[in-house]
Amino acid sequence: MENKIRAEFSKHFPGTMYASAGRINLIGEHTDYNGGFVFPGAIDKCIMAEVKPNGLGKVRLFSIDIDEYCEFGLNEEDAPEQQWARYIFGVCREFIKRGGKVEGFDAAFAGNVPLGAGLSSSAALESCFAFAINDMFNDNSFPKMELAKIGQSTEHNYCGVKCGIMDQFASVFGKKDQLIRLDCRSLEYEYFPMKLDGYSLVLVDSRVKHELVDSPYNKRRESCERVAKKLGLETLRDATFEDLDRIQNEISAEDYKRAHFVIGEKQRVLDVCDALTKGDLETVGQRMYQTHEGLSKEYEVSCEELDFLNDIAKECGVTGSRIMGGGFGGCTINLVKNDLHDKFIETAKVKFNEKYGHEPKVYDVILSEGAHRVDE
Repeated sequence: MENKIRAEFSKHFPGTMYASAGRINLIGEHTDYNGGFVFPGAIDKCIMAEVKPNGLGKVRLFSIDIDEYCEFGLNEEDAPEQQWARYIFGVCREFIKRGGKVEGFDAAFAGNVPLGAGLSSSAALESCFAFAINDMFNDNSFPKMELAKIGQSTEHNYCGVKCGIMDQFASVFGKKDQLIRLDCRSLEYEYFPMKLDGYSLVLVDSRVKHELVDSPYNKRRESCERVAKKLGLETLRDATFEDLDRIQNEISAEDYKRAHFVIGEKQRVLDVCDALTKGDLETVGQRMYQTHEGLSKEYEVSCEELDFLNDIAKECGVTGSRIMGGGFGGCTINLVKNDLHDKFIETAKVKFNEKYGHEPKVYDVILSEGAHRVDE
């Protein structure tokens, strides 16, 4: 009888289903804090939640994947201890800070965004609930860019991560079969179709993450800021190779290498946009390899395992391959002809296992919709 009542209740008083995606970044790494361009897209790995107002003035959550329950009020002092719940609490608080309406609700959620693979599962979680709160309580009055900023502010203010806006932007704005060129200075953006006829996008996850003693990301950012200051610029966005060569003797060799990568990466993003417009995936692949080389040798954020996976891709004739994300572990993203796909994956698994004692994980990804309401 209990099961029958529960089933009937769910049928007659259902919640509303929402979803938001993880993301890839095809090219444009470490360019966001330099005022440059990034080129992300949403993928077919998502967080999905069923949400229903409860009239109680508090939020009651159940995370299906970790089998954990949490509830909290909507005031600042009500912050939950569980880290996963703080992402949702932060989204609620950021809406309230902006004058938005948030009422109590019940929600259960789950996801298939691989954790630790650099696919931004946290941004997917934030964007899913930001979209739901906007739709359920605010008549969708907050524009999409504000939803992305709400997710970013949640990371900054409630999760201790001073991230850029790319992850949340891609999770909110993603469209099927399209990538988005985002200008990180102006926040202007443009969609570019990526027609993968005969090709696949494949992530190969090294399953390693090197713990570093110093703060490598901050050090690289400081290098870029020193060079920009020497050039009299706010960021390296407006710098050229000629500008850099002019001051080469006035800066350290390390700072020169860091800036040289960033200036080149800015142009590679634009080259890839042009190539996609022409359907030229070979040029896209060449630029991906160039980015990996720069990240490995100039920006020095790769690692032995990722360089090894990149070398395997070259040996197998993969069209394009590069490290994706901040570095020192994680994934390579690979543009692979379908007739090479299975052989590449098999070779990567065997050779990587022989050398490092474990197989990499492999994820085929498809460019998909960002945050949305899942209508029956």
